[in-house]
Amino acid sequence: MTNLNEIFNTQRVKTRTETPPTYEERRATLTKLIDLIQQHENDICEAMHQDFGNRCKVESMLGDIITALGGLKNDRRHLKKWMKPKKVKTTLQYLPGSSHIEYQPLGVVGIIAPWNYPFLLAISPAAQALAAGNRVMLKPSEFTPNISALLAKMINENFDPDYFTVITGDSQVGIEFSKQPFDHLFFTGSTQIGRMVALAAAANLTPVTLELGGKSPVIFSDNLNLQKLIPRMAFGKFLNGGQTCIAPDYAFVKKQNQDEFVEILQKTIKSFFPDGTNSSDYTSIINDRNYQRLNLLLEDAEAKGAKIIQIGDQESQSPHNSRQFPPTIILNVTDEMAIMQQEIFGPILPIMTYDNIDQAIKYINDHERPLSLYYFGDNKQEQRLLLDKTVSGGVSINDVLWHIVQDNLPFGGVGASGMGAYHGQHGFKTFSHQKAVFTQSKFSTLFLLFPPYGKIVKSIIKLVKMIL
Repeated sequence: MTNLNEIFNTQRVKTRTETPPTYEERRATLTKLIDLIQQHENDICEAMHQDFGNRCKVESMLGDIITALGGLKNDRRHLKKWMKPKKVKTTLQYLPGSSHIEYQPLGVVGIIAPWNYPFLLAISPAAQALAAGNRVMLKPSEFTPNISALLAKMINENFDPDYFTVITGDSQVGIEFSKQPFDHLFFTGSTQIGRMVALAAAANLTPVTLELGGKSPVIFSDNLNLQKLIPRMAFGKFLNGGQTCIAPDYAFVKKQNQDEFVEILQKTIKSFFPDGTNSSDYTSIINDRNYQRLNLLLEDAEAKGAKIIQIGDQESQSPHNSRQFPPTIILNVTDEMAIMQQEIFGPILPIMTYDNIDQAIKYINDHERPLSLYYFGDNKQEQRLLLDKTVSGGVSINDVLWHIVQDNLPFGGVGASGMGAYHGQHGFKTFSHQKAVFTQSKFSTLFLLFPPYGKIVKSIIKLVKMIL
């Protein structure tokens, strides 16, 4: 705790006494991070594998390494342009003065990272904060001790702690971390913990970005090639053992299509994981607590009338880890079931039926704003209705997840699924103060507005009202 406070105080003093990093210095930081990731990619994958019990290396490469590298390289490519002051029009009556915006570092930025993509969701926001010229303190999750230790080693051995440092520790360290008077606090995690972080930040009037979660729906329209489209949805749902904040949380299908949908989904899952939970491509649940939580959700749903379809044997002895929870489909779900009241964050997909798109829209709008919304179908009218009548953090049409890796799109939640956004230039702006600058011309005539007020001022007011 003492170390945490000392590092914060040192970083804060330096933000107030030293000139912000130049473009060349920031670019060098991004390049160093890129090089470190490439040098340690096997170590990163192995550390996450140890933390999960089984973390498919391909998924670690796709979900953490490649995505982090892509974002870093995009930031480096466009950084000079983003840093340039932006000229804006000056209001007509105040010409020939000029106006522009300067992008200034906020100061000291705190990053609290989650466990589900423990490398990507630590490095990505930290890198964007550094690109914006800030000093950064990063707190990785205590649930992934191996990757947290590796992050600390990679960063703390290669960066000055008064510029960029990793603070490891348990939940008490996390609580103390969130209480620091950062200039901006960035949190990724559950809505429940997000509320606690926001309350801690509020005591210091610290602005926050909260990347949370929620129940992201996927809607399947009618007359679709389900053989082609269901695998797209299933990939996003069962990636990382279902432990993805933007994974489809439940599916809406047309009532007459439910049987075909379930049949194709089961075949798809079996084709993805032919050895079931014994497959090395199937990622484990992060810990015993979450594994038990998923079992309790199923028990509650079954007791309240749901039909449970599990693909694979939960009791089989996996050569990788006993926490590999089988892919599960649930039918006949109702809102009284706990599984429809909380984010699942696991390889369980409830299926609901609907008759027309208005029913699906009403259900979505009767619940908290989702982090993501997905629609499969070519009906342009339905697409437009969903976009116009629902509010969600992001949308993908005819696929899932991929809006998150588009560098020119902001990523973030709304309402209970979060506040604020980052990625690309949107992240650069999140971690920057957009300073408004007005420069008065030596030819200014605004002295005509000085008191005592007479006929000239009244005439100017009358003229301005006419041209507004």
